[in-house]
Amino acid sequence: MTDPAGETRTDALRRLAGFVLLLAILAGAYFGARELAAWVGGLGGVSDVTAPPDIQPGLPVSVDIPAGASARQIGVVLAEAGVVESSAQFELAARTSDTAERLQAGSYDLETGMSNEAVIDLLLVGPVVETFRVTVREGLWITEVIEEIARQTDFTDTELRAALTEVESPLLQGPASDPISWEGLLFPDTYDFPLDAGPGDVLQNLADTMVRRVDAIDWSTIESANLSIYEGIIIASLIEAEAGVDEDRPLIGSVILNRLEIPMVLGIDATVIYALGERGKSLTQTDLEVDSPYNTRKYPGLPPTPIGGPGQKSLEAAAEPADTDFIYYVLTSPTGEHSFTADYDEFLAWKQQAQKDGLIP
Repeated sequence: MTDPAGETRTDALRRLAGFVLLLAILAGAYFGARELAAWVGGLGGVSDVTAPPDIQPGLPVSVDIPAGASARQIGVVLAEAGVVESSAQFELAARTSDTAERLQAGSYDLETGMSNEAVIDLLLVGPVVETFRVTVREGLWITEVIEEIARQTDFTDTELRAALTEVESPLLQGPASDPISWEGLLFPDTYDFPLDAGPGDVLQNLADTMVRRVDAIDWSTIESANLSIYEGIIIASLIEAEAGVDEDRPLIGSVILNRLEIPMVLGIDATVIYALGERGKSLTQTDLEVDSPYNTRKYPGLPPTPIGGPGQKSLEAAAEPADTDFIYYVLTSPTGEHSFTADYDEFLAWKQQAQKDGLIP
């Protein structure tokens, strides 16, 4: 059907639809322009916060960026501190570089008069957390671990011992209140802690690290010998005390397992030294007869706990010892290497030579 002017109904509808579309475009442009003006149109205007005019560039300044702050809010904080020239310019730089949603909260040590780009780079990385470092060496007794941490920190021996009673670990076999229960269960390594970390935080971190390291190891060889993972850690501590070079660790582990299987006393002097509590002591015959469950010359089997903190390589050597028939070893090199054998006479000959060379007493 057509109207008197010849216009069809379809033409009229198309013209109406075009008019509505034009209105929508104009409205979008209008409101989009208003939004854009609220964002960048305020450069230098009432919505733009600028740095103090008399501020000197290059001065150190600390700023705190609140959690959840928008790029605009961050720009205001920075401009008020004189770090950037304009809050609106900072926001524009963040949005045009597609980083506005990735700026991290925290405390920052910055300078006045920085470029927007330089500040954005720092806020993307996040705040630098001041830390203190603690290094715990392999093989230390638990008493020495506490002394070592106290020496490297402001914590006292008393504070550390008290904190240790609150530390938790699934590897723990005895009461946490007894330091001996923690022997060998604090992983030796270098650690960085935030400045507000307390003694309990430090010790718990060491304990958690040992759990992770132990959990990452396959202990099936130890378990097939009817030994527990904790006994594997004891073996690792013996290896740590005895080995002078990494190549010897799996071999020492094999000697220990072979002697346990025979059964045969382990005869490891490091356990006697541990029982005496005198590091570096030259053992006498009387020392070797000390009545202690840690004296593996006198009592068969493993000592009741580890005798120090085993490192990663000793843990791995305990879990995967070499497949040998060796039951003897003796230090035969000034650089720490041992010689291994299953023959007692050969062992005696090596021992006499080592004594002659001054390698062993």
